[in-house]
Amino acid sequence: MDTEGTQDAQHTAAPPPSAEWRPDPAVPRPAAPHTPPRPTAPPAMPTAPAAGPAGAPPALLTWLRTPRPAAAPGIWSYGHRPRAVKEPERIPLRQLISGAVIAALCGWLLWSLLWNGYLGPYWYWPLRLLRPDSWAAARTSADRTAFMVVTNAYYGLWILGIAFFFGRLGRWPELLRRVLGPVLRRLRDRAPAAKPEPATDPAQWPELRAHGAPDAADKLAAEARTGAMNDVDVARIRRAWRSVRAGRNSLASFTDTVLRHGAAACAHPSGARDLAHRTAQHDLLAHQVRIGTAADHPRNPYQHRGSGCALDPRVLGTSLLAVGPAGSGKTTRLVRPVVEAMCLQALAGQCAVVAVGPAGSSLGPDGAFDVVVRIGRPDPDCDLDLYGGTTDPDEAAGVLAEALVGDLAEQLPGGDSRRAATALAQLLGPFRAAHARFPTVPELRELLDGAPPAMAALRTALEAAGGHPLLRELDARARQSQRPGDVALLLADRIALLDRPAFAGFFDPTGATRQVSLRSLDHPLRVRIELPERGHAEASRILARLVLAQFTECAVARADRSLFACLVLDEAAHTITAEALRGLQRLRSAHAGAVLTLRSLDDVPETLRSALLGSVGCRMAFAGVTPWDGAPFAEVWGKEWVETRDVTDRQIIAHGAGMKAFHLVRQLVTGKAATSKAITVRTVERERWSASDLANALPAGHAVLSVTTVEGEHAPPVLIDLRP
Repeated sequence: MDTEGTQDAQHTAAPPPSAEWRPDPAVPRPAAPHTPPRPTAPPAMPTAPAAGPAGAPPALLTWLRTPRPAAAPGIWSYGHRPRAVKEPERIPLRQLISGAVIAALCGWLLWSLLWNGYLGPYWYWPLRLLRPDSWAAARTSADRTAFMVVTNAYYGLWILGIAFFFGRLGRWPELLRRVLGPVLRRLRDRAPAAKPEPATDPAQWPELRAHGAPDAADKLAAEARTGAMNDVDVARIRRAWRSVRAGRNSLASFTDTVLRHGAAACAHPSGARDLAHRTAQHDLLAHQVRIGTAADHPRNPYQHRGSGCALDPRVLGTSLLAVGPAGSGKTTRLVRPVVEAMCLQALAGQCAVVAVGPAGSSLGPDGAFDVVVRIGRPDPDCDLDLYGGTTDPDEAAGVLAEALVGDLAEQLPGGDSRRAATALAQLLGPFRAAHARFPTVPELRELLDGAPPAMAALRTALEAAGGHPLLRELDARARQSQRPGDVALLLADRIALLDRPAFAGFFDPTGATRQVSLRSLDHPLRVRIELPERGHAEASRILARLVLAQFTECAVARADRSLFACLVLDEAAHTITAEALRGLQRLRSAHAGAVLTLRSLDDVPETLRSALLGSVGCRMAFAGVTPWDGAPFAEVWGKEWVETRDVTDRQIIAHGAGMKAFHLVRQLVTGKAATSKAITVRTVERERWSASDLANALPAGHAVLSVTTVEGEHAPPVLIDLRP
């Protein structure tokens, strides 16, 4: 059956156990085969134990049945308990206890006065109206019983009335909620939850049963009970079922596949059903990865305090920018969990991920990816397509020009890279027409240099191939090369950075190497690209811009956008250009997004810093940012109206010997002079997070994050504790 692309992406040497699986020759094989055995037990689910006591349901069933209530963007929804939007007025516990004790003493005193008759006999009058006078003599047992019942009931009503009055006065219900509430919640959480009805039990696959696939539902429910299924299997099969409901696949084919392969049905082409090791908490039903916990801080909205903070494709689809110095935790506490989440969702057939970072960065083990491209390393297993897999010379020229001179666009004539793209197109078009391929890096360098032998050979080959209409391109290139300040010379200098011995085995368009093309983003692809930052810093920046330009171009050009395409660029210094910002803005409507990290905003041209923060929907400032890095964040996060209280203490002047003695005793007891307080309440406008707060008030291991969904829903900046 067609599995909506889940079986059309990267393939390994060993195919998965699915008869419908077909490899795609257009997608390269991974660097090393990775076919883990069929799991015998499910992995540990989020906040759920990996193994329960004897007789307890498997962790997978608990994970499936845990509620996921609707929450604001960025909140971890697994088992979330919504809170009020505004913080209720909280009285100090000490004041609650003292008030409750005083109210109880007052109530006991009033009852004592009534019982002992100090307040007179008037409170007995209602009782005398309720009982006959003959009951008071109590001559028979029936009269004595009736007398005792009515009398005790009357006393009980008075006691309840006094308790109710003084209980409300002393705030007894609030005190009980504050003291006993946490204990009762812990006891409730420890109590075994009631098993839901089969019609509503997610572990019984009710949707399949309701739409004509009861046999498949029974098979999957049995796999879940025996521990042969994990959360990736659940997410992957649910996606395949959605394709059936959408009419892209047949019900009979889906049922047959599930009955034959069980939890392994519709597996990823690599055969993997999970990652070997997880470093973060994931909820594949909500597509979320937890990155931290919202701190209990006055600056945080009350509904966020103490809740988990998570990222998912709905917010990553607006792209995320994270800024923080080295060692602040951008890679280990943000990039690594996001890459891991995208890899898991790729195994579930929901995502395609491209992770880019310097060699040695902790983006994940090799086994978590289908392809690992190590540029500049000897004996490469896989290569990177310099032209992005396109056959259009103009498109290839535009992407390549952005990579080569995008950071120098302001210095070029016209203020952009269009002239550079034109110069490249004048060479790439004739070369492809003559040789049915694009030039290699050394060949392109010679053509850009205008070497007479190279240009003459290209003209001869083009004439032999019958490409006479394109001879005009070569003529135009020859005329422009004679003008002072020809952009081709700058392009030749830049392409020379890739024409080094370390890159001799890379960027080969002749087909001699296996190349990764970002044209395959409509498959659940997992790619990691290592850049040669050490020793080739400028070449590494060119390649980073190349991957970013290819990703934005290919993600938007996809015909099938059902998969979420994610680019994670760890250390995006000197890659942000005006064209890159326009590409990031187009990703939101293409079901794609990018995660970019920077050590400082100084790595971005000053004219583009505000535009960069405006182009992304998610912004994250880590502890240790400088005030000049925090100022743009403070500006884009804006201000809010807050209520401030100004308290003024004024000493009370006692008049008379009695008051003076009272004030003296009070000062001896409390250690403070008698004062009266004047409180002024004002509503003022204040920055949510000022540049000074971001630079000086963020604790180590914390960050401030604001998120926006692709639908436009947004959450204010929240201080997050990223520590595990």
